[in-house]
Amino acid sequence: MDDKATFEKLLTYLRHQWRALAAALVFFLLSSAVEPVIPALFKVLIDSGFQEGLKYPLWLVPVVVIGLFMIRGFFNFAGTFVMSHASSMMVLALRTDLMRALLKADASLFTTLSPGKAVAKVINDPQQASRALSNAAVNVVRNATTLLFLLAYLLYLNPALTALAFITMPLLGFSVKLIRKRLLKVGEAQYAAQMKLVATVDDNARAWRVVRTFDAADIEMARFERDAQHHRRMSMKQVSTSALITPVTQVFAAIGVSIILTLAIWQASQGQATVGEFVSFITALLMTISPMRQLTDVFTPLSGAMVAMKGAFELTAAPSEPDTGTRTLDKSDGEIAFRQVTLRYDGASAPALNGLDLHVGKGQTVALVGSSGAGKSTVVSALLRFAHPQSGEITLDGVPINDLKLASLRRNFAVVSQDIILFEGTIAQNVAYASTHGVDRQRVESALRAANLWNHVATLPDGMDSDIGTNGSKLSGGQRQRLAIARALYRNAPIWIFDEATSALDSESESVVQKSIEDLRGSKTLIIIAHRLSTIRNADVIHVMSEGRVVESGSHDALMALGGLYAGMVRIQATH
Repeated sequence: MDDKATFEKLLTYLRHQWRALAAALVFFLLSSAVEPVIPALFKVLIDSGFQEGLKYPLWLVPVVVIGLFMIRGFFNFAGTFVMSHASSMMVLALRTDLMRALLKADASLFTTLSPGKAVAKVINDPQQASRALSNAAVNVVRNATTLLFLLAYLLYLNPALTALAFITMPLLGFSVKLIRKRLLKVGEAQYAAQMKLVATVDDNARAWRVVRTFDAADIEMARFERDAQHHRRMSMKQVSTSALITPVTQVFAAIGVSIILTLAIWQASQGQATVGEFVSFITALLMTISPMRQLTDVFTPLSGAMVAMKGAFELTAAPSEPDTGTRTLDKSDGEIAFRQVTLRYDGASAPALNGLDLHVGKGQTVALVGSSGAGKSTVVSALLRFAHPQSGEITLDGVPINDLKLASLRRNFAVVSQDIILFEGTIAQNVAYASTHGVDRQRVESALRAANLWNHVATLPDGMDSDIGTNGSKLSGGQRQRLAIARALYRNAPIWIFDEATSALDSESESVVQKSIEDLRGSKTLIIIAHRLSTIRNADVIHVMSEGRVVESGSHDALMALGGLYAGMVRIQATH
């Protein structure tokens, strides 16, 4: 996404807040309109007091001066408050769109977007970018309007001298353009370095057990320091580039001001202006320096904000998960068929599924076994439409799954995998996760009892209302797996998938999973993916996969009698 597309996208959010932005502009205009009144007041007071005699009560002078500053302060406050309100509403809208895009994004996005980067893009980037844009907008509007009013007053006092101020404008504009181009380039490099640093911290926060188990703290610290140093260098390049803007603009402004100031003093010495006119002109001229200087400070935060916005908008523009289905299936019978399905991941040298033919009957317990990379997990991904075959057809109850709406398809599945994902909240909330009818506490208890977790939950001070910590950190590995099973039981889907659900469990927890499988047999369609072949001996059909296709099928006894690949795998595991 280029700068033009980023700006156009930003405008779509700004348009929704046009009323608040217009009100802020009015307040800043009123505040700026007060600025030239101050030097004009000096002219009147000085000429009146020094030449014509005092015509006004002396106490009126501080009252008017203080009153003008109070009026200007009120309008500044009102403009800043309204602008901040518009900015916060824009952040809310952008965050909502970012979260919606994240929830609906195609699965391919998550191969490159880490959880830490996602958090930064959804939470940090919109806030920081919006704050920078808001401050920049306040800066530009307030100082630009102030500058315009002061210049208008200067033109009124002395058009010829004021016109000289524009001599240096072309050179100033050219130099600022060059610096801004450099600033955008280093800003993008700094943002990329920041995202890399975020990814490093995210890796260590998620994988702290692995880091400590491998005694890799020093290695990770060195990686962090390397990334942090790179980020610091990019930040310093950004700072050094932005620091050039102020002195360059101040030099050009000083050239113009010095010329005008010199000629103004000469005119005054020739008696071509009154003392009040001279003081008023010089005061207004010097008052232009501050808004000019502050306007040059806007480029650094503005370029950083545009880079952050570009990253955020790229997420909103990420391809959504395709959902072209039009049919619904309220409750499946559980019959699944793969017909000549071929699926190759991007960049892979060989297909993950290679002309796969597979049938799972209603209420059948089917096991998929094979070496790593045989295509077992890809079967699940294709079945749930997280991965998309290039050819062939997958059907559910005879209906092509591509014809079904995604929500209708997936509500028929309950998945228990080795990668257990739990959510912040209580045990009950996790068991009843995604329930549209609230938490049925009796049903939660039944699911916990069936998953053999109720005895532990009953000992907790808050029972099923106990908080489980980040991703279930307050539970053991076996308890987390049982909670995942309870969640699936609560869902009560007709098709269950156990994807390596026992691979990381102890014998007691594995027996709980095995019991759950046995309890579900016959009433549900079960697909079990397992490396531990002892867990699938009672399956109705065992399919042995290799290189993306089924090479052997049958019951445990039949495959052992065949003496093929499966029998060899069983013998190898038996000797270990």
